[in-house]
Amino acid sequence: MSAKRAILKFLSNAEEYFCEALLALFVVLLFAQILLRQFFQYSIPWGEEVATYMFVWFAYLGAVVAAKMSAHNRVAFHFRFFPPIVKKISEAVADLLWVGFNLYFVWLSYDFVFNRMNLFWKSQTTGIPMKYFYMILPVAFLLMSIRILWNNYLTLFKGVEIIDPEAEEIENIKRAAAAAAKS
Repeated sequence: MSAKRAILKFLSNAEEYFCEALLALFVVLLFAQILLRQFFQYSIPWGEEVATYMFVWFAYLGAVVAAKMSAHNRVAFHFRFFPPIVKKISEAVADLLWVGFNLYFVWLSYDFVFNRMNLFWKSQTTGIPMKYFYMILPVAFLLMSIRILWNNYLTLFKGVEIIDPEAEEIENIKRAAAAAAKS
């Protein structure tokens, strides 16, 4: 694999890698907290607060990953009754409305974090300015918008059918059941 291809693969999956790292870190941190409390009657003063911030970042980046995989929760049942082209256009319009909301929220959260947030708001135990923790809001909603637009580009212009992983797994189970029934 060439270096360019490896870098592109890493960038394409950066949110997933960051989510995995956050999940591992906050689980290890909370596990350490439990062990320290139970066996040594001590706890890391900043442990639970930092674990909470990591969990929040994990949740928002998880939403970005879900948007990337087209696995985000949405009401799309009614689109099944439409002809394929109407379904595709309706989903694209719904996604554009979603992107519009996301971009408005990016603007609001950016304004809050960089213009309205009190510079003296700091994390109680770490002393880190809160704007670094709140920065996930504009970042996540911007990344989510980029992923949604990219999926629409692939679907509408490249003809790629992006299937929700759960729907794909259900289809695999149905095929396996049908194959088992035949034999």
